[in-house]
Amino acid sequence: MRTRLRRLRAGDRDYSWRATIGSVPGDGADLHRCVRVRVWGAGKNSCALEADLLSKATSVGWTPAATDGSYPASGDIRRLVEHALALGWDPDARGGTFRLAEEHAPELPGFLITGRVRDPAAPDPTERVLRASERRT
Repeated sequence: MRTRLRRLRAGDRDYSWRATIGSVPGDGADLHRCVRVRVWGAGKNSCALEADLLSKATSVGWTPAATDGSYPASGDIRRLVEHALALGWDPDARGGTFRLAEEHAPELPGFLITGRVRDPAAPDPTERVLRASERRT
């Protein structure tokens, strides 16, 4: 399958972004939907913004990821871009990756930022999704 680059205008700049759907394991037998987002502000050779988005959906089924159809909207990406710029991301820099971590996560309606994809010792996704679900109700 071909990767589709999407376009987004934020402020006075055009950004290109893509999202790759995957999953991240919880501490138990559960598996959660995780979408890796990469954003470029000055072409694919520029410093990329990267965030692993953990879906807040509490779907039913064998695992939450099996029935979860969550996907970031352009508003979610715009919020990530604005937050990363405030933290010091330079989209004009050549090469490298600026990763958003759980500690510096913006509030997104349907997602949490997780570090579990790269660090198995990061906080349990299941616990974080359940806490986010409790806050919404």
